[in-house]
Amino acid sequence: MDQLVEIRPSAVAVERHRVAVICSYTISLANFRLKLLKAMVDNGHEVVAFGPERHGPTIAALSEIGVDFVPVPMARAGLNPLQDARTLVALWARLRKTAPDVVLCYTMKPIIYGLIAARLAGIEDRHALVTGLGYLFSEDARGMRLSAMRALATRLYRVALGGDGRVFVYNEADSQDMRAGRMVEDLSRIVPVPGSGVDFDHFPSVSVPAGDPVFLLVARLLRNKGIAEFADAAGRLRARHPNARFQILGRFDPGPLAVARRDIDRWVAEGAIEYLGETDDVRPFLAASTVFVLPSYYREGIPRSILEAMATGRAVVTADTPGCRDTVIDGENGFIVPPRDPDALAVAMERFIEDPLLSWQMGRRSLEIARARFDVEAVNRLLLKEMGLLAPAA
Repeated sequence: MDQLVEIRPSAVAVERHRVAVICSYTISLANFRLKLLKAMVDNGHEVVAFGPERHGPTIAALSEIGVDFVPVPMARAGLNPLQDARTLVALWARLRKTAPDVVLCYTMKPIIYGLIAARLAGIEDRHALVTGLGYLFSEDARGMRLSAMRALATRLYRVALGGDGRVFVYNEADSQDMRAGRMVEDLSRIVPVPGSGVDFDHFPSVSVPAGDPVFLLVARLLRNKGIAEFADAAGRLRARHPNARFQILGRFDPGPLAVARRDIDRWVAEGAIEYLGETDDVRPFLAASTVFVLPSYYREGIPRSILEAMATGRAVVTADTPGCRDTVIDGENGFIVPPRDPDALAVAMERFIEDPLLSWQMGRRSLEIARARFDVEAVNRLLLKEMGLLAPAA
């Protein structure tokens, strides 16, 4: 993955496939997978994208690159048997109608129900992109109910991942859990992939701004993203370094692990943090930041937010958890701290306040690592090659 490559349409003939890509969040097709979908089209394939929401801008962006959109009912979270049965039947019916010969599913619900539906529809070439096993497989998922849900999810994965297709994983922890749960019988089918990659044209490097340090956290407002720990550390540092700024950017989440608005309001009132709201374009906020912070203990794949910060040329402080630790060489492009430890987090962030050159030095190293390991063109080329969708070189 160290050698960067560009995916170009080939002049050499390649077998044309009809490919279905199934997701649980329609907007992700444009925000996270547009380059992959375009690479499929550029390599001579007909592509259909399945998603639950009819999101106009996303559908328009897909249409521009020649990808059709098919809506399918799907709840992003939870295990509701009636809802999930409806999703399975709907996927089966739409796959029968669109008749793809290759299916790629990403995130939990599409992988489980999309691949089962594809098998029932007689589609043999089925692949899964495991972007992170999620909360059920994290250390926080304790108790009888969550243990039972995890066991059920493991059995469903085992059924869904049958066959000969590739199972792409973002980090070694997910790979180990899949082996331990016997989700994949033939271990040679598990293929490591360095995340979703980052588009350096869309996220160009920007010099670290001069002036007071700005620490930026970008995430959905979930407790296990380390939001409270960040606010705690920020409050301590503000008392010693009143000119330092600590910003949170992200949308509120309706789930049970959500950070309450009253907590955000309290931290703002106390002067610990600035809440920036939510945005469709993080680039101006990354450009205005000094250091990127994500102390997450959510079961990440490889956080895209960190990759975008690295492409911008920012040092990173993150937690020693699956996915997060895969982005940082401790002491080179940032610091890795224990999860749920605001003391260690404060110590790591304070090093940038006390040594202003550190953010510039580590930010430059972040960009080098991102270019070597996480270029979206190289990632997409690997995916297409493993799925047999890459046109031979001219």
